[in-house]
Amino acid sequence: MSNKKVIAVAGATGAQGGGAARAILADPESGFTVRALTRNPDSLAARELAALGAEVVQADFDDEPTVRKAFEGAYGAFLVTNFWAHGSAVKENEEIQVLARAAAAAGLRHVVWSTLEDTRELLPLEDGRMPVLQDKYNVPHFDVKGEGNELFRQAGVPTTFLNTTFYFQGFLLQGMGPQRGEDGVLTLTLPMEDGKLLAGVDVADIGRTAFAILKGGAPFIGQTVSLAGDHLTGAQYAEKLAAALGEPVRFQSVPYDFFRTLDIPLAEELGNMFQYYGDFDKEFTGARDLNRVREINPALKSFDDWLAENASKFEVK
Repeated sequence: MSNKKVIAVAGATGAQGGGAARAILADPESGFTVRALTRNPDSLAARELAALGAEVVQADFDDEPTVRKAFEGAYGAFLVTNFWAHGSAVKENEEIQVLARAAAAAGLRHVVWSTLEDTRELLPLEDGRMPVLQDKYNVPHFDVKGEGNELFRQAGVPTTFLNTTFYFQGFLLQGMGPQRGEDGVLTLTLPMEDGKLLAGVDVADIGRTAFAILKGGAPFIGQTVSLAGDHLTGAQYAEKLAAALGEPVRFQSVPYDFFRTLDIPLAEELGNMFQYYGDFDKEFTGARDLNRVREINPALKSFDDWLAENASKFEVK
């Protein structure tokens, strides 16, 4: 019988949960083991985690008893919800409620909750500078997670709030990375004002940092850790992409209002997100102290570090 403490990992086959599970499994001396929660234990990703030593269990946020059962006997958990799977703030709020209730019922000793700022604290809905979405949000996938923090507090769950940010992996998505312009020059086109900083992170560092927080234990409970791996302007991202891809990349700023009209999924949501990054860069970026994050997670990757490993994944024609 193993004496290792069980860490339940929500969304273990996704980007954040998978990173957390792998970080824990890669350190056999940590005293932790992984219980990987997934809706489909037979998926390739779930089988890969099982091969690495994880206990894979079926759990669905829409079926609260399965989540409660998955948390039974666990010491702690890494918890994350995936807004992008459905795009509904109402549904995500319901999922967070399930996680908070289940964590409290199981008596978990330490939860790391992957969250984001509630933008309405700095930008009241009546401000008018961006459209209100889904009736009561500026940036639904931010705001609903931010308001969800209180659910863990009210439930009495010992929680560390891990504020995340834009993934470097986002540059690999269609329409977000460099694309060749009519003149043949690769162009990084983003709704970022010149000179404003965008905090970015390797998604795997979310999991690595969460693991470090769980190892750190009690001093982190009740704390907020705001995460980033680099703070760069649009022009700096373009410059670094150029060096990695071996050809010039220029940065082109587009207005937030224009971006919100583009024919891409959740264009308004993303346009509002980038406007929040830009309008409140001092508050948002300023909260993400790279030195503090690196103290917690010495393996933290800068954008250069991430590009060195991922440049070959860019599809530029």
